[in-house]
Amino acid sequence: MFKKSHQFLSALAGITLVGALVWFTPVMHGDKVYQENSLPVELTRSSTNTATAVDPTETLKNLNNALANIAEKANPAVVTIKSKQKVQYQRIDPFAQFFGMPNGGRQTEERVREGLGSGVIVSKDGYILTNNHVVDGADELLVGLLDSETEYEAKVIGTDPQTDIAVLKVEGDDFPTLGLGNSDELRVGEIVIAVGSPLDAGLAHTVTMGIVSARGRANLQLAEYEDFIQTDAAINPGNSGGALVNLNGELIGINTAIASRSGGYQGIGFSIPINMARTVMEQLIKYGKVTRGYIGVYMQDINSKMAQALDLKSSEGVIVAQVEPNSPASRAGLKEGDVIKSFDGKKIKNSTELKNKVAATTPGAKAKIGVLRDGDNKDLTIVLDEKGGSGVVSESTGSNSISDQLKFEYSTLNSELARQYQVKSGVEGVVITSIDARSSAYRNGLREGDVILAVNKKKVDDVASFEKEVKKYKKGEAVIFRIIRQNVSLYFAFEF
Repeated sequence: MFKKSHQFLSALAGITLVGALVWFTPVMHGDKVYQENSLPVELTRSSTNTATAVDPTETLKNLNNALANIAEKANPAVVTIKSKQKVQYQRIDPFAQFFGMPNGGRQTEERVREGLGSGVIVSKDGYILTNNHVVDGADELLVGLLDSETEYEAKVIGTDPQTDIAVLKVEGDDFPTLGLGNSDELRVGEIVIAVGSPLDAGLAHTVTMGIVSARGRANLQLAEYEDFIQTDAAINPGNSGGALVNLNGELIGINTAIASRSGGYQGIGFSIPINMARTVMEQLIKYGKVTRGYIGVYMQDINSKMAQALDLKSSEGVIVAQVEPNSPASRAGLKEGDVIKSFDGKKIKNSTELKNKVAATTPGAKAKIGVLRDGDNKDLTIVLDEKGGSGVVSESTGSNSISDQLKFEYSTLNSELARQYQVKSGVEGVVITSIDARSSAYRNGLREGDVILAVNKKKVDDVASFEKEVKKYKKGEAVIFRIIRQNVSLYFAFEF
């Protein structure tokens, strides 16, 4: 899968997340909604079955008015997000070696890095949907509205790096909003408009038009859970978090990335479907985090040769390569070699679709899995666990009190988490499953997916040994972790 993804990305020469980052330096810079398929194209038939169209100029005018009405409706609900982050860097005096300056002439200086992105207001009391990468690491977030010089300070309600979604909140009670559509009903070829702040705040609320080029784009390595809408509506850096809107005037996607050789618009943009974003948003608002379903199988897509060998009529579905012991799948009776054809009553085309559907299902819920086994169709009932769990959450997940102190959540590394975070086999430790971007640990370099191997040189194998070491330190004391990230060992120190 990764090889195929790499070839795809190489052909496009780069996927760019469209939240632009620039150094903070002074720079000069130059109600009527038409329903889907209701454009007033009228055809009448004569007795000879010849179709006669109405004046095409009037049809174009109606389309023009429809698009303008949609833009007028969407624009007030789209906001510009400015982020500021303090970063330290070292400057080296080129004359240090001649004058014997201390520290080799190295001087630590602080800069403010400024980012630009977009967001969409989805409730009158000020909840805003945007991308995680727009707000990631920010010390300050300011939100600007259409036709208003007032900037609102935004609070981060929650983030989900695994889908690249974040939810912000600004204080107020009568903000303009954009209604949420149903992205499952979206069709390739539909006309859509994109609204956001590309390249510079001076270009805020830029509206572009295009079509839905494709659905279900995945394996782009932009997020853990991918189901992107592809569009040719012009999207550029700064559009991240902005709105993709259908002809009903509904929000159907959150603009996220572009595929480009130059870093700018080339007609290939990607948006997170609103149904996925809505599920994440509701959990972040209600719980402050996202919980995902887990069934415990390793699965593969079925290609044409495999379908032929298995005597399948099509390559739709996924084949179970391995079942985790003591997992929901093993308890439900799933076996290696089973072909999963449906989940919770819905057909499954490929592994990406199944992974997303399982993740969107509430842990503890029951679901029907339709499988093909040795030529026979079977229906199995499965009770989902929480993502990352072993079935006994208390044995693998960190305690609330210590998680609250550290401002990150963690679990004993198991095979499922190792696969999720691409950790090489044989590694033992505690993996960070989520982390508060405002925490001391985050500011000093720790990230989700890091595997903690040792605390102040004391080896830790699981949650119990990790918590035993961490409890030795009081608030304000410095602690050093040895971690592994992308199969590279690193050290990070921060105040507890």
